[in-house]
Amino acid sequence: MQSLWMLVASLLFALMGGLVKLAAAEYSAAEIVFFRGLFGIVSIGGFALATGRRLATPIPRLHLARGLVGFGALLLWYQAIAALPLATATTLNYTSPILIAMFTLGVLRERDDWRLGAAILAGFAGVALVLRPTVAAQSLGEGLLGLASGALAAAAYLQVRHLARLGEPEWRIVFYFSLTMSIATGLWMLLAGAQPVTPRGTAILFGVGLFATLAQLALTRAYARGRTLAASSLAYATVVFAALLGWLVWDETLGVVAWLGIALVVASGVAATLVAATPAKERPAE
Repeated sequence: MQSLWMLVASLLFALMGGLVKLAAAEYSAAEIVFFRGLFGIVSIGGFALATGRRLATPIPRLHLARGLVGFGALLLWYQAIAALPLATATTLNYTSPILIAMFTLGVLRERDDWRLGAAILAGFAGVALVLRPTVAAQSLGEGLLGLASGALAAAAYLQVRHLARLGEPEWRIVFYFSLTMSIATGLWMLLAGAQPVTPRGTAILFGVGLFATLAQLALTRAYARGRTLAASSLAYATVVFAALLGWLVWDETLGVVAWLGIALVVASGVAATLVAATPAKERPAE
């Protein structure tokens, strides 16, 4: 039952995406990322100080690298959300498990499994179908930004896994991620300028940070106390929630081709997660 926390996280991530789409009418993606990071710094930093936890880390360079990659993923995803239907942008960002499987199979060569290869091929067929309507709408560039956000998200996930194996607590990883992206976007805003913050904008940006933080907490609980496979599979509920939200708020409707692509991406992502979790067959000695 603890894995059901992932459904809570999925709903919160979808609501965060909806608020990002609202905020994009007034602010750039960099400004939205800045305020999301600022919320994380204040909330997690306050938690650490209140509970006597140490913010200092022995591996700042690894945190910096993870923060920069995660910042890039978030920036591109928010730009895609602003330009594309919410379900489309979310689906392209959630290609990260497929890309991780491809990296595992093609680069690390940790396993040799035809099922993983089939899941990867099906996933990219789904991506092609999802991108097809964006080509027709002359939004291919934005679609590729969404896909690139998924690639960077996959890299960020691998970095987080490495940091966790080195003994870094999850809250510290999120804190330095928030710190890095706030500094990066803060410098960006100093050079490019920023829009004045209105009362409505403040409420929306606060909601982005709040929902993102609560979603991270729910996601962490799902993985820490629930079954990893169940939690990973339920994470794709974000796509469904995003589609419903896009339909209810912006009257976004997707065609049959796009829905078929989304179904392929979701199915291949779940399949890649299941296959990757099974023990790999030992190769014969050469």
